Amino acid sequence: MSSTNITLWDNQTIPRLGMGCWAIGGPFWADAVPVGWGVVDDNESKQAIDAALEAGIKFFDTADVYGAGHSERIIGEALKGKNDILIATKFGNQFDEATKQITGQAANRSYIRQAVQASLKRLNRETIDLYQLHIDDLASDAAQETQDALEELIKEGLIRAYGWSTDHPKHSKNWLGGPNYRSIQHDLNLFTPASETVALVEEHGMVSINRAPLAMGMLGGAYKINHAFGEDDVRSGDAPWLNKMGNVKSAEDAQQRLDGIRELITAGGRTIAQGALAWIWAQSPNTLPIPGFRTVAQVQDNVGALEFGPLGVETLQEVDNLVNGNSL
Repeated sequence: MSSTNITLWDNQTIPRLGMGCWAIGGPFWADAVPVGWGVVDDNESKQAIDAALEAGIKFFDTADVYGAGHSERIIGEALKGKNDILIATKFGNQFDEATKQITGQAANRSYIRQAVQASLKRLNRETIDLYQLHIDDLASDAAQETQDALEELIKEGLIRAYGWSTDHPKHSKNWLGGPNYRSIQHDLNLFTPASETVALVEEHGMVSINRAPLAMGMLGGAYKINHAFGEDDVRSGDAPWLNKMGNVKSAEDAQQRLDGIRELITAGGRTIAQGALAWIWAQSPNTLPIPGFRTVAQVQDNVGALEFGPLGVETLQEVDNLVNGNSL
């Protein structure tokens, strides 16, 4: 198998890169706090999805809450009839489509049945390929009811597999042993290693789906620490990417460390984003990064990383020493 392919639970081999569809959902809110990526052009979003398809991408990841249903609707329109393309979505956040507001959380059996039917309708699908819990820290007792409900959806043919989007191995371990528990989605990027979760995934033959692979855009090379964002953009707060960079102390520290490894990760003609994705692929053969996008150009840059593959062992060690060390 190529280093830039991955074989999934159904023995289907796909390129080892998915498209993260949070940003194309547009604005939505938790009270007054923006949790979307600002206003989007739906036509551009669909053109970007087309560009990904033309490049051979087979995996698109979203959530029902992104844009309060809007991301799923755009994907449903763009991928209608393309049943060979895998769609992963998430549930657990309640929301109002009209006001674009998150209104709560739920993961009980009755709510899941409502949520999956709503997602299927928005996605124009009869079956969801991967259905993921979108509550980071669901308690053990509640998580068992959730897993039981998901196994029922498998038997009914409404979903093909399920996973958990969480950065807490103590929670994700609770589902181990479930016959259709196939993936853990978690933060993973140059500044945020996730060694325990990656090891867990490898041990159990699962897929590590990697959100924030470009650290909210910081590792995309498109902006620096003083970049200004709109009030409807989740990144408009104080250094929001720091939550996606576990080993840095400040935005300035992150920028300095990035500058220190820039030459290493762009060697051979890679862009910064391509180097950041190459680092993720070098962590484990089970990793599947899902960089976000809003434009055709961003998709093309990310997909271009497949031509280069993972970082080499020596380069990886040198990068990690610089990022995690005190020499910068």
